[in-house]
Order: sequence, then structure tokens, then C-alpha cells
Amino acid sequence: MKLNTEWKDYEIIATGDGEKLERWKNVTLLRPDPQVIWHADTPLVRIKKPDARYIRSSTGGGSWQFDRKLPDSWNVSWRNLTFVVRPMNFKHTGLFPEQAANWAMMIDLIKSSNRPISVLNLFAYTGGATVACLSAGASVCHVDAAKNMVETAKENVALSGLSDKPVRYIVDDCRKFVTREIKRGRKYDAIILDPPSFGRGANGEEWKIERDIYDFLKLCSGVLSDNPLFVLLNSYTTGLQPAVLNNLLTLTMSQTGEVSAYEVCLPTDESGIVLPCGCSGLWKAKSN
Repeated sequence: MKLNTEWKDYEIIATGDGEKLERWKNVTLLRPDPQVIWHADTPLVRIKKPDARYIRSSTGGGSWQFDRKLPDSWNVSWRNLTFVVRPMNFKHTGLFPEQAANWAMMIDLIKSSNRPISVLNLFAYTGGATVACLSAGASVCHVDAAKNMVETAKENVALSGLSDKPVRYIVDDCRKFVTREIKRGRKYDAIILDPPSFGRGANGEEWKIERDIYDFLKLCSGVLSDNPLFVLLNSYTTGLQPAVLNNLLTLTMSQTGEVSAYEVCLPTDESGIVLPCGCSGLWKAKSN
């Protein structure tokens, strides 16, 4: 299990009855969480009144209910990095704070490599990992099929003062992009994959993680350099345990290295309680 305790602008105040009560700087949100299958001793809204709450619809989806007027977006910081957050569709805020555990790990690997590192960030969303890797001195190719998410990534890079760093932004289907990179002979020292359980590419290409992730990892091995540093695979799909990610990386990475897998969790203000938030698999070069 990995968790990062460095957040000052984010915390989980309480959990229970399928929800988590969170503080995002000076804004309190109440959001559903499928991992929270225990009951709260006290209703979460009584512990601290949320400024906004995401209510699921019985017919699918849901919507935000606001108890006070909030700005369209606001910023939170981790270490010396800054990110924009905003209430979005499907309960999202544009940032997964549990990934700070992986950001810290990648920053350490890149800095300790003592060489230029090129990173390919796939399904890169709003660029949390892109910002982290740029801050460590790497160059990054940021790829996502959603143009609005790529625009938010640019905003995050700028907020962290990294706009002058070597970064390419690509709006494309990740499989098609990697296939073209292989044909072009382009190589990367590190690959980050944060695939959705289900999604569609820029032109409607369908993605199902259980069906597609093995073949896609095999494809991605074709853009690894001769001296790769790491490959990180994240999954939020219920049922894909850390051992599954361990097996996927063991079977698809032909280079000699070390494979590990772990749950990614967030600490809470509740004694003895951590919130599981998915899992990650890591392949890294043995020398690191």
C-alpha cells in the first residue's frame, strides 16, 4: 500500500455510507465513493456542512447540488506544484489526489537517474503526472483523447510555472498515437498509463480495459528506449487487483527490471482508516 501525507490543501475529513467528505483548500465537497461500504457513526453532513454535494441519479449519472456559490474553479497545491480543480461531470474534480504517492515516486526516479529522461504520459487526463515529471527535469509527451482535458493540463503546467519546460500536448487516441510513434522510431525512457475502465477515443474508438490493456502494454513496449527507467500502470477498475497489474507488467515488459504492484490509498482524519483509491503496477530498471 502506498499513500502520500504531504497534502496541505486536501484532506478526507470523514467517510461512511458510500460517501467521502473532503476539503479542497477552503471548499468542502461530499462525493460518492464505491469503496466506502461502512456506515458513519454520525451523518457526514453533520460533521461539516459541505459547500457542494454530488447526488447520483437513479437513472444513471447525477448532478452537483450547491449549498453556497462557488467559483467555477480554484487552485490547490502539493509541494511546489499547483493544480486547478472544479466540480465536473460524473462527480470528478479534475484531480486524483491519491496519485501524489506516484508523483513522489516518479520525481525521485527521474532525479536519481542523473540523465535526461523522456516520458510518454498516456490517457494523461489533466496532467498531474505530466506536471510532476516536468518538475523533476524530464521532457513529457502528454496524450489524451479529450481536448478539454488537454487544455486543463496546459493550465496546470502553467500554474506550476513549467510552461517553458519541454512538453508536447497531443489530442489523439492513445493506441493510434503509439502505433505511429513506433513507425516513426520514436522512443521514450518512461511510460505512464492511466487508462479508464471504458472510454472512447477522439474518433469514437472503443476502449475496454479488461479486453485491451494486455495488447496495449505489448504495443507500448515498442516505444521504450534501450535504457528505460520505468513503466507505471494505474487502474481504478474494481476487480483488477495489484497482482493482476504485476502479472501484466511481468508478461509484457521484455527488458530486465523489477516489477511491483500496490494499492494506492489516501489517509483520512479518522483513526485507523485509509481510503483505497485503486492500484498501480510499476516496472523499473534494476539499477534504480
